[in-house]
Amino acid sequence: MVKLKIVPLIIANFYTSIIAGSIFFSAPAPAVTFALPSVGETVVGRNLIVPAKASETLLDIARRYDVGYSEIKAANPDIDLWLPKEGSLVVVPAQYVLPQAPRRGIVINLAEMRLYYFPEPSSAQPSTVVTHPIGIGREGWSTPLGRTSVISKKKNPAWVPPESIRAEHAADGNPLPKRVPPGPDNPLGKFAMRLGMPGYLIHGTNRPWGVGMRVSHGCIRLYPEDILGLFSQVKVGTPVNIVYQPFKAGIKDGILYLEAHAPLPELENSEQGALTSMVAAIVAITDKPIQDINWELAKRTAADRTGIATRVSEIDDGNSLSRAGRAAGYEYSKAEISYQEILTFKIPSGPIASLF
Repeated sequence: MVKLKIVPLIIANFYTSIIAGSIFFSAPAPAVTFALPSVGETVVGRNLIVPAKASETLLDIARRYDVGYSEIKAANPDIDLWLPKEGSLVVVPAQYVLPQAPRRGIVINLAEMRLYYFPEPSSAQPSTVVTHPIGIGREGWSTPLGRTSVISKKKNPAWVPPESIRAEHAADGNPLPKRVPPGPDNPLGKFAMRLGMPGYLIHGTNRPWGVGMRVSHGCIRLYPEDILGLFSQVKVGTPVNIVYQPFKAGIKDGILYLEAHAPLPELENSEQGALTSMVAAIVAITDKPIQDINWELAKRTAADRTGIATRVSEIDDGNSLSRAGRAAGYEYSKAEISYQEILTFKIPSGPIASLF
């Protein structure tokens, strides 16, 4: 059992906050809008640990914290997706390494199924980034890579399915009409933004469970509540950059983090190639000496592909913090946490266990 170094309790607003290494106990849900970090730093947010409630699925937790299906599943491989045990400690991967791309307009990373929006900064406000999970095109209907822009926006759009999609549905015994009017049966949801790539949209959905999955015909779909906010902010002409970065390395407070996501088979086809990509991501972001990087942990992170931003630079801080506390930052969320519960906190199973 790892001994956690406990510092004094602070009680406010009926929540208990404790700092134990890098494990923080709090109740608020994470933000989806973050102030951009200072020059040279590329990590925002903080990972969370939340207890599952009765009668909720991991998908319920994912939507509550604005993460997608693939993110919550990869971070919790040992927890039943549909029937998590009440009180199970669920990892919410809510810390993000920003993609290696210009911080302008919309950046979509297909590997992590996540969108980043960098609003135009104003003189009165700090620069920010907004991030949301997305659903993307399935194999055979892949979402294309490349640069484009938003060319039009439509509230309550009708859907005119292409002949290729109508033919596919007809072959499956589920024929589509030539035009699907706005409403609950419209897969575009209530808002759509057309891209300069012919036939591709960023839109809502009438099936929120598909966010974080490869289920579309190439379009990018968001939770209804996320597209509502994004639609109101994004202007026609906003640049869109669609990238594939399964490995992202970033810096926070001078510490190196690595984030690894499951590959898209059509874009990555060898384990050796994956390791090369991981090393390239790290080398591109840091000038740390090779010996200061924990390459064994980096390789394990690359192999596990949990999507959890993991600290991979060597640390010599001279105190008794646990390896988990040094490897990743977590927050434990619960409306009321007793002191005894904190003292008896157990190391969870799954991807976090290897970090303790």
